Amino acid sequence: MPEETQTEQVEEQPQELDTAPEAEGAEEEPFDADRAKKAINKKNAENKSLRDRLKELEPLARKAKELEDAQKSEQERLSEQLTAQQEKAAKAIRTAVASKVEALAAKEFADPEDAAGALDLSGYVDDDGAIDTDAIKSDLADLLKRKPHWAKAPEGPRSPRPDRTQGSSGNGNRTPNSPAEEFAGFMKRALNGGR
Repeated sequence: MPEETQTEQVEEQPQELDTAPEAEGAEEEPFDADRAKKAINKKNAENKSLRDRLKELEPLARKAKELEDAQKSEQERLSEQLTAQQEKAAKAIRTAVASKVEALAAKEFADPEDAAGALDLSGYVDDDGAIDTDAIKSDLADLLKRKPHWAKAPEGPRSPRPDRTQGSSGNGNRTPNSPAEEFAGFMKRALNGGR
């Protein structure tokens, strides 16, 4: 682009040569047509060589621009891949921490997933990727104090409690034992007019 600017300026200079002596009069040297033609030819030759160089360099500049664009898009692609891999790694770490929390909560919580959902899982991993189980145990104990209803029911032998409404009451109003006896009783009532 600077060559184009120079070309325009060079083309304007011969016009100035023609008009300058006429405007200023006799103070400068008189107009010499041969000298003006030589100056114009010299400038035209310089312009032609600059245009030729520009034509030679334009394809190289275009190729350099294409390579720069290709490299930029390659960098963008690699950047996107890196971001995707970092997201996968973060997800895997969250899953591992959640599994560890659920495993530790399974001993005391009725539903270990409640504990994993209530805790901030990102705080249990250090920069090396190690899971701090002591911190998890401490936070699970605190969580169980705040939400005691999430604790497992105490285990032990459960004794059946009798239900007095079940079974025969010993008053003689026993129901028939078989479906055939039940059907026979139904038919007797129907034949007797519902009595």
